[in-house]
Formats: sequence, C-alpha cells, structure tokens
Amino acid sequence: MSEDNKLVKAIKDKGKNLEAEMSFFDHLEVLRGHLIRSSIAILIFAIAAFVYFDWIFDTLIMGPSKPTFWTYRAMCSLGNLLHRDMCFKTVHFRLINNEMAGQFILQINSALLIGVTAGIPYLLWELWRFIKPALHDKERKAASGFVFYASLLFFLGVLFGYYIITPVSVNFLMGYTVSPSIENMPTIDNYLSSVATLTLATGLVFELPILIYILATMGIMTPKFMRASRRYAIIIILIIAAVVTPTPDMMTMTVVAIPLYVLFEVSIIVSARVEKRREAKLYEA
Repeated sequence: MSEDNKLVKAIKDKGKNLEAEMSFFDHLEVLRGHLIRSSIAILIFAIAAFVYFDWIFDTLIMGPSKPTFWTYRAMCSLGNLLHRDMCFKTVHFRLINNEMAGQFILQINSALLIGVTAGIPYLLWELWRFIKPALHDKERKAASGFVFYASLLFFLGVLFGYYIITPVSVNFLMGYTVSPSIENMPTIDNYLSSVATLTLATGLVFELPILIYILATMGIMTPKFMRASRRYAIIIILIIAAVVTPTPDMMTMTVVAIPLYVLFEVSIIVSARVEKRREAKLYEA
C-alpha cells in the first residue's frame, strides 16, 4: 500500500472515530437533559414536602408509633375474628436530638426522601424516553407499559413496607429491652433512616417482576430454571421475612412471606410469556 493510500485510510478511520465519539457525547448530552428534568421534578416534590412537613412528620413519619395507626387496628380486628390475640401493644417512646442542627436536617432529609419517592414515576418516564429511541418497533410495543407497571409495583411495595413491615418492626424493636434500667430513646436520624429503609427497600424488592422481565428478554432467566429453583426461592423468601420482621411471631412472618412468594410466582409467569414470545418470533423467522 502506497503512502498516499495509507494517509487516506488513516484520515477515514480518524473520521469514523470522531463520528463515534460525537455520537457518544451526543448521547451523554441527551442523558444529561433527562437527569436534569428528573432532578427538577424531585426538587419540586421535595419543596412541597418541606412546606407541609408538620403534617408529614405527625401523620406519616410518626404514624407507625401511634396506637391509632391503621395496621394496629386492622390486625386487632382480624385477631378478634380469628379468636386470636393479634393486637399490638403499641410502645410509647421518645425521640431525642443530639445535634444542634438535627431537627433542621431531619426536615431536609425527610423532604428529599418524599421527593424521591413521589418522583419515581417521572424518573422512570424520563428513563423510558432515553432508551426508547434505541428500541425497535416491536420492542417498544412490548415494553410500552414499563413506566406504569414499574411505578405500580414500586408503590405497592412502599405501601406494604410502610403499613406491614415498618409498624411490626418499630413495635418490636422499641419494646425490646435486655434490662429495665435501659430506656429506648432513638435519635431522630436513626428512627427516620429505619422507617425509610424498611419502606423504600420493600418498594425495590417489589420490582422483582420487572427485573425478571429484563433478564428473560436477555435470555438469562428462563421459567424452567425458576420453577426448578422454587424450593430454594421459598427458603430465601422465609429468610428475608425473618430478617425484615425481627418479631418471632410466625403469623407476622407469614404475612410478609406470602406477598414475596406471590411476586416470585408472578415473575415465573412473566418469564414464561417472554419465552413464548421469543419462540413465536423464531418460528415466524
């Protein structure tokens, strides 16, 4: 190859590399726009939560510590119907603040957590808008309900974590003592982080069907494998239920384990539908 041809080839290769780099940076610019809009939406929700913090703190954050909380009344009524003692002995405790700016930071952190939680649907919508151009028409149609179902599962998980796991955990841990001389007085940061972790973590766990759908679409997860692993999944679910519900009551563990098992079975159905759709495409081809 002559020197001229080598020079022309080098210029062409450099042009291709520059075009690829421009495409990459263009995608980064688009992603930056989506992230900025998502951040603005979360900030708007956070500001609203900051303004109405009195109601949020008294009703939502401190709700699981009050004897009038919906979960305590519902479990007690259910126990009466089953002729079992399922009434929670609600514990009265004091929250302490050991930092000068602790209560102000509590309000800011709470507002941000509410903002992120409320902004999840918009965040998922922006994520969908970012990946949508890279999908084919059939893939777009198949994943058209991503934002709705992902948001629905997340909020179902948040509600389950807030109304079931959180009050049970708070009631047990605040009432647990190793000595009468020790009084439980958690800090406001510790209490908020516990409530937020139990609630948001459950919301993420409820995204299992969405995760399985993605893995099944990639061919990583199959319904045959999930059915064969059902017995192991049950053991893992029981372990998770035992961890997130520190009370030794089997009834409470069962209440937590049943929705998790239902999620696993729903994930099997989702995986089977994805596999069936893939086989139909191969048959058409």
